[in-house]
Parts: sequence; C-alpha cells; structure tokens
Amino acid sequence: MAGNNDSNKITRDYLDSLLIEQRLIDSTLPSAKTVILGKEYSTPIMNAAFSHLEKAHPGYPQAMAEGFKGAGALNMWGMSTDEEMEKIYATGADTIEIIKPYAEEKEIFHRIEFALSHGAVAVGMDIDHAYGRNGAYDEVGGIKMEPKSLEQIGKYVEAAGDKPFVVKGVLSASDALKCVKAGVKAIIISHHHGIFDGAVPPLQILPEIKEVVGDNIEIYADCGFDTALDVFKALAIGAKAVSVSRAILDKTYDTGAEGVTKEINSMTAELVSIMGRCGFATTDSINDSVLWSR
Repeated sequence: MAGNNDSNKITRDYLDSLLIEQRLIDSTLPSAKTVILGKEYSTPIMNAAFSHLEKAHPGYPQAMAEGFKGAGALNMWGMSTDEEMEKIYATGADTIEIIKPYAEEKEIFHRIEFALSHGAVAVGMDIDHAYGRNGAYDEVGGIKMEPKSLEQIGKYVEAAGDKPFVVKGVLSASDALKCVKAGVKAIIISHHHGIFDGAVPPLQILPEIKEVVGDNIEIYADCGFDTALDVFKALAIGAKAVSVSRAILDKTYDTGAEGVTKEINSMTAELVSIMGRCGFATTDSINDSVLWSR
C-alpha cells in the first residue's frame, strides 16, 4: 500500500493547492488555439499514451482517435499491435506513437519505422517503464523492458529522421537536459499515473525543468489533469500542452468518437472562459502571475 506516498493523491493535492486570481478589466474573448510541434491545433488538450484498451473495449482506440480529430486536438497512443495501430492511423488523426523501452532494440526500431511509414506526426518513448516493483527491470505483458542511455535515445532521434522525437516520463531536470542533448523535441512530465510511490507532482517540478531547458524543447504535462482548471494551471506553470484523457474514459466508452469530441470541446470551452476571466487572450500568454498557493 502506498499510504501517504500515493503519487496520484500527492499530485491531486498539489493541483488543488493552486488557486487563481481574476483580471477582467481590458480582457477579451480568448482563443485556445495552440501550436504543438509546429502545427496549430484547436486546443492545448491532447490525448494520453494509452495502451491495452483494445482488448477491454474493442474499437475504442479508433473512436478516441476520431474524437480527438473531430475536436481539432492532437492524438497520442501507446503500446499496441501493428494491426491496432493501423486502425488508429486509418482515422487520419494526427497521432504521436509512444513506444515502450523494450529491452530488444530491434523492436524499438521496428516501431519507429512502422510509425513513420503510417504517417505519425511524431514518435517517442515512454521511459518510465524501466523498472518494476520487484527489484528487476519491468515487464509489460511478459515483454522485457530496460532503461535507456543517452546514446540510445540519440539513436532513436536519428531513426525518426525529420519527425520529432518525444520522451514521456521525464520527472527531473537531469533527464530533461539529457533529452535536450539527445536532440529530443518534446518531453512529457509524468510519473505514469503513479508507477512509483512518492513521486514529485509534475507541476511542482515543471518550473525547475523549464528553467534549465529554456525554449530548447517543448514541455507537456501528464498525470491527474481532470478539468479545464487543471489544464489552465499547467499552462500557467509552463506546459505547452496537457494530457487529460483519463478523465474522459468512463464518460465515453459508450458514446464513441462523438462523445470524445463533445468532452474535449466542452473542456476547451471552459478553458477559454477561465483564460478570459484571468486576462489571457492566448494560450502562449498564460503565466504563473495569476497563481496563488492555498
């Protein structure tokens, strides 16, 4: 039992400790349009790198991709079979494929090549699946994982060619700087929904990461972002985009792509209202000057 070290509860408590002030005079109706990896999207809200959903909910990964496409949002997906990923790419949704840190390097390069050949807008790696809780390297579905070196990540960046390479699971300035050195274009600040206990909340460490990497890499936030207010707080602290999809899963299993689009549009509309109330006309202009601690 994680007890008081439950990373998800710690993250939720930290998010809830942040308050916002109001700045109405001279404000105008904002736009949530956001440029991510060089392309403009209707919202800074993006999908999370889900895995293994096809077996439990057949057809849902494709519906989710279609839903994000319908909302003008960026899709992202994790560990899946080639057949499952082909169905996701067939939707035409802009998709980042996030690869597990397989011990077998050949599988990693296959997945990179597969993603590129199927039109992925970017490809990346979920580095936080390196260790299990049993004193050994992690295994996912019986497949062995391993931590990766700076040199290895650099080779993945090279294999991606002109497509951006993204690293998910960065939770320190040290790893963030190594990603910059390797040529990574974006990092996702995440503890993988509490993959280990006592993890620092992504938004608590984000300012330190932002300070050391500057504008050399895009920063996205993941873990526990359930509402438009959560998204706003992440943007204010320095994230360019935010994964919120876990919050909409239970609401959209039965409503399909239309339900996913509706949820994202609703959350984006609420984000626009919060931006206006705080005096920010664009997502890039949002900053932490409106944040207070409880």
